[in-house]
Amino acid sequence: MHRIKRAIIMAAGLGNRMKPVTLKTPKPLVVVNGVRIIDTVIEALHENEIYEIYVVVGYLKEQFKSLEIQYPGLKLIENPYYNVCNNIASLYVARNYLEDVIILDGDQIIYNSNILCPEFEKSGYNSVWIEEETKEWLQTVENGIVRACSRNGGKRGWQLYSISRWTAEDGKKLKKHLEIEFESKMNRQIYWDDIPMFCHFEEYELGIWPMNRTDIIEIDNMAELIAVDNSYEKYLEEM
Repeated sequence: MHRIKRAIIMAAGLGNRMKPVTLKTPKPLVVVNGVRIIDTVIEALHENEIYEIYVVVGYLKEQFKSLEIQYPGLKLIENPYYNVCNNIASLYVARNYLEDVIILDGDQIIYNSNILCPEFEKSGYNSVWIEEETKEWLQTVENGIVRACSRNGGKRGWQLYSISRWTAEDGKKLKKHLEIEFESKMNRQIYWDDIPMFCHFEEYELGIWPMNRTDIIEIDNMAELIAVDNSYEKYLEEM
């Protein structure tokens, strides 16, 4: 078994699909039912005794500064490329912390802290079994090993979520591959997840960490935000 030593939270994005709420507030700091989204992530990490936390910031970065005071052990890392590159840039600037790490998005609401359990066997993503059709990335898993991933979705497979664990060995590989794609190939408009799932898939042996849909909510747009907290219906008039 491997054990997580640190966490990287991706929080640099513009949150364009949640405008106008995100015009003045970065998406991870949006308050949902009285709690900021990113606080659910950090507190769940703390419940699992993960205190070395790196938050990658970009858009409205100054609003995150209070986190370093509120949460000892948390440090901010600035992504200067946040408005011109995809999220590969956010992991690239945090590439020195990829060994024995859990990587999460800062715009997820964690309802069940157990899904961030620090013990794990293989690198890979938290995943939910899906019977019906989905457009999300869908993994084919055989004997606990990810054999393929469809970026166009499908049905009857393991839907990938934005929580992943990486062993020290695989973290070193991920660092190397980030540098190859970002520096050498100038491949800066991809998701960082493209690297292990597609660009260099054959160099990893990934597993999954099964969880339930109700354990987490990923909020991608205004409709999903309103579904969770109807106080945001007032913003519909501004859209």
